[in-house]
Amino acid sequence: MPGRSLKDWALLATLVALWGSNFMFVKLGVATVPPATLVASRLVIGAVILVAVIRARGYTLPRSGRAWSPYVVLALVGNCLPFWFITWGQQHIDSALAGILMAIMPLATMVLAHVWVAGEHMTRNRVAGFLSGFGGIVVLMGPAALAGLGGALIEILAQLAVLSGALCYATNTVLVRRTLKGDVMVASAAIIAVAAVISVPIALVVDQPWRLAPSGLSVSAVIWIGIGPTAIATLAYLKLIGSAGPTFMSLANYCIPVVALFVGVAILGEEPGANAYTGLLLILTGIALSQLRRAQKRN
Repeated sequence: MPGRSLKDWALLATLVALWGSNFMFVKLGVATVPPATLVASRLVIGAVILVAVIRARGYTLPRSGRAWSPYVVLALVGNCLPFWFITWGQQHIDSALAGILMAIMPLATMVLAHVWVAGEHMTRNRVAGFLSGFGGIVVLMGPAALAGLGGALIEILAQLAVLSGALCYATNTVLVRRTLKGDVMVASAAIIAVAAVISVPIALVVDQPWRLAPSGLSVSAVIWIGIGPTAIATLAYLKLIGSAGPTFMSLANYCIPVVALFVGVAILGEEPGANAYTGLLLILTGIALSQLRRAQKRN
C-alpha cells in the first residue's frame, strides 16, 4: 500500500469533523423539519454553493447528456437515499445508536473494495485494524447503546434505515473510485445538483413544506448541514477517494463516534466514563494497524 500524504490525512480529518458533528445537527434539524424537506434543503444549499464555486473558478457543468449518467447514479446512491434513510432513522433513535450502526460502513467498504477496486485487497493488517476500530466503537458507545438494538417496531425500522444508509455510503465509495472521471469540483457540483433536483419534488409532495413552522434552531442546523457536511464534505470526500482510495476514506467512520463524544462533552455537558477513552484508544490503534504496510512481498 502506498504511503499516505499529509494532504490525505488533512482531508480525512475534515471529513471526520464535518460528518462526526452532523449527527447532532441532523437531530436538531429533524426536530421540526421532516426528513424529506431537510434532505432537499441541505442538497439545494449545497448545490448552490458548489455551482457558484465552479462558476467563479471558470468551470462549467457537462453539456453532454451521456456525461450526466454517472452523476445520477452517484447522486441517488451517495446522497438521496442515505440522507433520507439516516435522517428518517434519527427521528426515532438517538445519535449514539445511529453512530454505532454506521460502523458497518467501513466493513462493507472493505469487502466491496476487495472485489471491485484494484490494489484494495484485504490483508491481515487491514482486517485486524477494522476489527479493532469496530471494537473501539462498541466500547465507546457502551453496553447501554447496544442494549438499544431491537425494541419497538418503529425503533427496529429506524435502525434498519440507518444501516441501509451506511450500506449506500459503502457502495457509493467504491462506485466513485471506479466510475468518476474528470475534475473533482465539477463532479461534486454536478452530483449534488442532480440530488437536489431529485429531492425537491419529493419534499414538495410528501411534506408540503409551505405548511411547516420550523424552529429557528432547526433552520440554522439545516443551513449549516447544507454548507458543511454537504458542500464542503462532498469536495473533500471525492478528492480523498481519488487520491487515497475508498478503504482509507472509510477510516473516517471509526473516528466519527470520537467527534460525537467531544461534541457531547463541550456542548451538551456530558461526562464520559473510562470506556470512552478505552474506545478512543482502540479506534486509533485500528487506524494505525490498517495503514501498516505488509512486510511480505506478494507472490
